[in-house]
Amino acid sequence: MKAAVIGRFLLVLMACSVHAVTCSRSNTTPGNQTDRLSLLQFKNSISLDPQQALASWNDSSHFCNWDGVTCRTTSNRVTNLDLGNRGLVGQISPSLGNLTFLKHLSLATNRFSGQIPASLGQLHRLQTLYLSNNTLHGFIPTFENCSNLEELWLNGNNLAGGFPGLPLGLKHLELGSNNLSGTIPPSLANVTTLKGLGFNYNHIEGNLPDEFADFPELQFLGASANHLVGSFPQAILNLSTLLTFGIAGNHLSGEVPPALGSSLPSLQTLAIDNNFFHGHIPSSLANASNLRIIDMSNNSFTGVVPISIGKLRNLYLLNLELNKLKARNRQDWEFVSSLGNCTNLQTLSLYSNQLEGHVPTSLGNLSVKLRTLLLGYNQLSGGFPSGIANLRNLIWLELNDNQFMGNVPEWLGTLNSLQWLSLENNNFTGFIPSSLSNLSQLLYLYLESNKFEGNLPASIGNLQNLQLCNFSNNLLHGGIPKEMFGIPAILHIDLSANHLHGQLTYEIGNAKVLTYLDLSSNMLFGDISTTIGNCENLEYIGLHQNSFGGSIPISLGNIRGLQILDLSRNNLTGSIPMSLSNLQYLEQLDLSFNNISGDVPLKGIFSNVTAVRIDGNPGLCGGPLELHLLACHVMPANSSKQRHSIVQKVVIPLSSILLVAIVITALVVWRGKQKRNMLSLPSFGSKFPKVSYHDLAQATCGFSTSNLIGKGRYSSVYKGELFQDRTMVAVKVFLLETWGAQKSFIAECNALRNVRHRNLVPILSVCSSIDSNGNDFKALVYEFMTQGDLHELLYSTQCDGNTSTRSHITMAQRLSIAVDVADALEYLHHGNQGTIVHCDLKPSNILLDDNMTAHVGDFGLARFKFDSAASSSTYSISTSVAIMGTIGYIPPECAAGGVVSSAGDVYSFGIVLLEIFLRRRPTDDMFNGEMNITKFVEMNFPDRIPQIIDPELLEEKQHLSPETSLAMKEKSLECLLSVLNIGLLCTKPSPNERICMQEVTARLHGIKKAYIS
Repeated sequence: MKAAVIGRFLLVLMACSVHAVTCSRSNTTPGNQTDRLSLLQFKNSISLDPQQALASWNDSSHFCNWDGVTCRTTSNRVTNLDLGNRGLVGQISPSLGNLTFLKHLSLATNRFSGQIPASLGQLHRLQTLYLSNNTLHGFIPTFENCSNLEELWLNGNNLAGGFPGLPLGLKHLELGSNNLSGTIPPSLANVTTLKGLGFNYNHIEGNLPDEFADFPELQFLGASANHLVGSFPQAILNLSTLLTFGIAGNHLSGEVPPALGSSLPSLQTLAIDNNFFHGHIPSSLANASNLRIIDMSNNSFTGVVPISIGKLRNLYLLNLELNKLKARNRQDWEFVSSLGNCTNLQTLSLYSNQLEGHVPTSLGNLSVKLRTLLLGYNQLSGGFPSGIANLRNLIWLELNDNQFMGNVPEWLGTLNSLQWLSLENNNFTGFIPSSLSNLSQLLYLYLESNKFEGNLPASIGNLQNLQLCNFSNNLLHGGIPKEMFGIPAILHIDLSANHLHGQLTYEIGNAKVLTYLDLSSNMLFGDISTTIGNCENLEYIGLHQNSFGGSIPISLGNIRGLQILDLSRNNLTGSIPMSLSNLQYLEQLDLSFNNISGDVPLKGIFSNVTAVRIDGNPGLCGGPLELHLLACHVMPANSSKQRHSIVQKVVIPLSSILLVAIVITALVVWRGKQKRNMLSLPSFGSKFPKVSYHDLAQATCGFSTSNLIGKGRYSSVYKGELFQDRTMVAVKVFLLETWGAQKSFIAECNALRNVRHRNLVPILSVCSSIDSNGNDFKALVYEFMTQGDLHELLYSTQCDGNTSTRSHITMAQRLSIAVDVADALEYLHHGNQGTIVHCDLKPSNILLDDNMTAHVGDFGLARFKFDSAASSSTYSISTSVAIMGTIGYIPPECAAGGVVSSAGDVYSFGIVLLEIFLRRRPTDDMFNGEMNITKFVEMNFPDRIPQIIDPELLEEKQHLSPETSLAMKEKSLECLLSVLNIGLLCTKPSPNERICMQEVTARLHGIKKAYIS
């Protein structure tokens, strides 16, 4: 009995042992257990998983069956982990370094923050690592021990430091759009297997090392948008396998090697634009027979375009704009004939060079695929180039700012794909072709400053997609066709300075989306139609210097967004409508030199006497005391003799004195303007202390590189100590040898001479002198901003020993910065004498002082809405492919070369607003094709916003109770949704859909108050 019991016990024990062994083989070998635990630790490091990508990561299934995990079938060891584009938020757990069989790891396009774990650099089986498009920061760990690594993609993060240690077998390294600095290590050339190397959009300095000549297989090299200096890197000439080469947007100079094309026979893309290269374009480019894209724009190339370029049969884009290229005779122009062999050419820009004479008829032999032809800003002459008639697929045609003459041919109307036509500032004569009405796709039509005559064709109303038309400064006569006001998309109409006559009929009220109307300096008469009040989107109305009669329409008070109204120098009668005082956005009102009489209102714009002009209306009375008008008295019926006496003794003498004063003032102003125009320097008056070149050189230690704190296309900025009290200042020295720098200096002077606001960078002085070598010298002196700029705050890293971290920016700080910038733009757009449009708002132009107060700076591209006395054109137009502004922040209408307006600044502000709270650049690599930062927010709004914003904004506060922490997180999320919604409203594709800065500012102040309270 006892023996039987013992036997059964042994059987059970053996059975259990067998079972245990079986389980151990299938699930619990040491390697399997390590991989499973490593994956679970990684899962625990994820704070948000909006797509439930890790929902299957639990014990209900084997880890080899978890989503994104692939294992070896023989050993159940993890070989692939692919969780790209899953919206994951958190940090990359160092536990992934325990997956010793891992070959492929992709965590790209998520919201991982923190540093790249050094343990990943120990995975010796790893072949591909994709961590692109996250918010990783700190230094890049070494990957020298990853002996099998072939692909390393770290682009689109906030990584700092220099190039990492790399394995010798690496084939592709992508580090673009980070904060890398320092120089390129020559040892990088030891990785002789490299086929692709990209580090665009960083802060790399120096030049490409000579050792780069040792790359035997390199096909892609992207080094654009860095701080490279020196001459063209000669080592490149040894890379015969190179397909794509980009060094655009650096500070390289000197000549391009004549043998460039012969040395790089496989080249397909050459981008060396926005540097300081000079000399001739190498004719050897023809030897790189596969070239598709050549961009050499915005340099200082001289000579003629080589004929040999016509041998490039695959050429798709040729951009040579903003150089000093010449063509004076038939031989110089032969390159056009040769380009006829480039049957795939779609873009040709010769904008802003020194081309002269007649455009050859061989232009018509260019590819029928040509879509963009830009010849503006040259010295071209003769008739309208006849060869263009063959280019039937043109979308964008610019011939502006030349010396063309004669008639514009009727066949122009056969170019049915045209969306942009720019013929302004030439000597074209004759009638405007009626065939233009056939251009059904036309969006922008610029014909101003020519000698067109005759009537405006009524058929212009057929252009149902037209958004802007400018016919100003011509010899047009007849009436304004009512059909023009029926174009549903029309935003901008400028017919000023012509000989138009007739009445402004009631059809004006059909232009529902019109924002700009200038009919000044014509011969229009009759009453101003009351239907103009139906144009509720109008911001500018210029009807001055006509013969309009009747009273001022009360309906003007319906145009709530009206900013400038000029009715001066007409024959208007009656009184000033009280409705004008209700226009809260009205900034300038000119009613001068009419026959208006009666009381001047006291409220609204009339309370700001510097914004109102009513002189030349002797019948006006009352109003604010500062206008110095006679009080409005009710005279008794029997006092005609007394009235006659008052007129003789008081009114007539006062009117005479006033008239003399007006004449003298006008002469003084005119002479002043003439003098300013000759000097090309706006006067700052005596309110700024004068400084000399010697003062500034002494303050900056001779403009030493140790004092250099920033450098742009047109200027360099130095810190220094100036004045008797050794005030710390920033000295902006303009690089006058650079094309456009003089214009940038004038623009900034014009913008800053009359503005003062707590959120604008304070200007302290201006210097226009000569330097120690006798060259022109121009500089502006600003108050020094100790906390740097917003871009640096968002993306720079702070080093602590071997680690680096990003600056911590609280929700309250980000809100305050957003409010400060909004206040500054509201002042520029709505609170200043004449609207200033900044045109280049971006984080690097937003500077921070000791108190983290934000100040908007850099007005080198600023444009103005002038008053009527200054100009009949209120906007400056940009029509170059070299877009005004900075990529990523340019509004859609300006990206196509459209009208510069305050709505463009609103768009840029919206992008900056989204960037502040997402902590992601609009030029991030994840934003490509149709995806941009606005669409990215829209597609995640509102439910998935927590997954896309900067993770630190919703981080748990360890020192708070769970209840308090949850309440703060909910409050922060509510604030974020409100702020990001404003960003979306600011970045609407159409300018008239965007809210104005006054509304933006009011909303942001309310959000800030609610959040901080």
